[in-house]
Order: sequence, then structure tokens, then C-alpha cells
Amino acid sequence: MNRPTIQLPKVLAAWGTPAFTTVLKAELERLEPAALPLQQGLSRGSYVSGDRFQVMVISVSDADDAIRIKAGIHYQSIIAGCSCADDPTPIDALSEYCQVAIVLDRTSATVQVSLVDD
Repeated sequence: MNRPTIQLPKVLAAWGTPAFTTVLKAELERLEPAALPLQQGLSRGSYVSGDRFQVMVISVSDADDAIRIKAGIHYQSIIAGCSCADDPTPIDALSEYCQVAIVLDRTSATVQVSLVDD
């Protein structure tokens, strides 16, 4: 699955300030879910549900050419069924959680996001 290129210039501009974590969280939560590896991180459902997710910054480290971030993402999924008109099974949202590694290029503000395997 090809995800769109992500650029986060506001996050890069906030680096080194007390607002960095707040800006990072806000900018990541504005992304479309398809921009992140949420589908690959499913553990309970079969399809990412909704547009909302919450980011929790776990760690941040500085490298020469990049800022490396580990974050947890809370989101929801559903178990996709046949959706038949007479299907008595309600569609329930399931809580999901995955961790991602984010590499923010210090020159271009381009971000690479990958799923962290536990």
C-alpha cells in the first residue's frame, strides 16, 4: 500500500521548543488515517474505522540529519462482514493500538512512518 508523502514543517519549526510535543501530536492527528500504517497495525478488527485517532508521544531523540520519534496510536476498527440487510450482527467499533517509528528529516520536513513490531 502506497501512503502519501507526509511533510510536517510546523513540527520541524517547533523542534527545541517546549511546544514540540504538542505541535507534533496535533499535526499527526490532522493526517488522514491512510497516511499512517494503521491498517497494518490491526490486532482485533479487519478494517480501520473512522477518521479519528489519538497519538501519544513515547520518545523523541535527536540525530544528525533527523528527529526520531516513537509514538503510540489509539484508534478503532471494525470486523467487516457481509452487511446483508437481514444480518442481525451490529457493527461494533473495536479499540486498537499500535506503535510507530517516525523519522522527521531535518532538511525537508519529510516524514517516514513505519510500524514498530513488538
